[in-house]
Amino acid sequence: MTLAELIPTLGESLRGQLEPGIWPRSVCHGTDGDLLLGGVPLTQLAARFGTPAYLLDELTVRQHCREYRSALPDVEIAYAGKSMTSRGVLRWIAEEGLSLDVCSAGELAVARSVDFPASRILFHGNVKTPEDLKAAIAYGVDRIVVDSLDEIEQLGALARYPQNVLVRVTPGVDGHTHKAIATGVEDQKFGFSLRSGAALEAVARVLAQPSLRLVGLHCHIGSQVSRVASFEEAARLMVGLMAAVHSRFGLTLSQLDLGGGHAVPYRCGDSSFDLQGYADRILRAVNFECSSHRLPLPRLTIEPGRAIVGSAGVTLYRVVTVKHGVSRTFVAVDGGMSDNPRPSLYGARYSVRPVGRRFSPTGHPVTVVGRHCEAGDVLAEDVVLPSDLRAGDLLAVPCTGAYHHSLASNYNMVGRPPVVSVHDGVARLLVRRETEEDLLSRDLG
Repeated sequence: MTLAELIPTLGESLRGQLEPGIWPRSVCHGTDGDLLLGGVPLTQLAARFGTPAYLLDELTVRQHCREYRSALPDVEIAYAGKSMTSRGVLRWIAEEGLSLDVCSAGELAVARSVDFPASRILFHGNVKTPEDLKAAIAYGVDRIVVDSLDEIEQLGALARYPQNVLVRVTPGVDGHTHKAIATGVEDQKFGFSLRSGAALEAVARVLAQPSLRLVGLHCHIGSQVSRVASFEEAARLMVGLMAAVHSRFGLTLSQLDLGGGHAVPYRCGDSSFDLQGYADRILRAVNFECSSHRLPLPRLTIEPGRAIVGSAGVTLYRVVTVKHGVSRTFVAVDGGMSDNPRPSLYGARYSVRPVGRRFSPTGHPVTVVGRHCEAGDVLAEDVVLPSDLRAGDLLAVPCTGAYHHSLASNYNMVGRPPVVSVHDGVARLLVRRETEEDLLSRDLG
């Protein structure tokens, strides 16, 4: 028997502690096992908006924006829109003075719908269709990051003079992350290789296009990167390439975009990101390398996405069944891989917390699974949940603000969850729940 079992109030206290760094800033304890988000009980949000539901804390998003601007006051902070795009979120980003990177005409359409300034938009993507490029040009997007020789030719034919571009470079830096989200290493689909000379060839191709104006270079070494040294190494290599461009073409590039990918913790004990240490070391590295190569300091851009919205999000699920297998207990919920494919895509792991009533202080490891017809539809493995968990109970999964709404699907023709923002005691829909009528409206038979 554990100490928590002997002293129930102690068990409740221990179980009640919130893991630091993975919950929204406004989350706090309520009564009878509930949690408050932005002053609103999670049970109330579940009752009002149903489950599953994505909740987003506006305070956390805005505070993260301000922390980046404070740590890097002379650096352009461009929010990576692919992590979470909605009109409401992009309004917050615009109001906080950040720039924005988009990867498709669809993401750009959301930005246009809230009048996000075109002068603060970068257009990314390893494959930009002619429709993507036309949309970017039509809105007057400030910078397009070119990613292939074919794209350089296509953009050169379509662009209005002069269209600012950056060349995406693969610096050959290992971010020590999962291979599915490692983008700085050689021989993958993003960018032009620095080592092979392809990056310099891309520069030459851009300079040969009269309608394009090369203003800088871009790199992105991956996602969920916690080692500042990897970013520092990439920065040094990129300044070296800027020097090579100056030497070969007589061109002084004015901009350097070092991408994003800053890690966030999903569970207690996960690595976090040292933003201030990153700021200090990156600026020192760029200053030193520019001085060594006798180059003026470029305008720096970084592109955090997950680090802005990840821990601002909580997903609510309702338990549907509890099934005891031969060696495992399965807790099945009313969502799954259609609203969070990250565990099945690259083994992402999450914390799970029951809310809404007083649970037993004793618990045991369970596997939280979804409703979809796939054995791989697993949301969380080996998480300790109370022994008296039952159908109808409410579960909260923190750190779901990034790449959940963005990656959601309609597998098994299940509608996507709503996105609900909470701030100062007020909850409002940012994106409504998808209905069966929505699904049928696109099926023309």
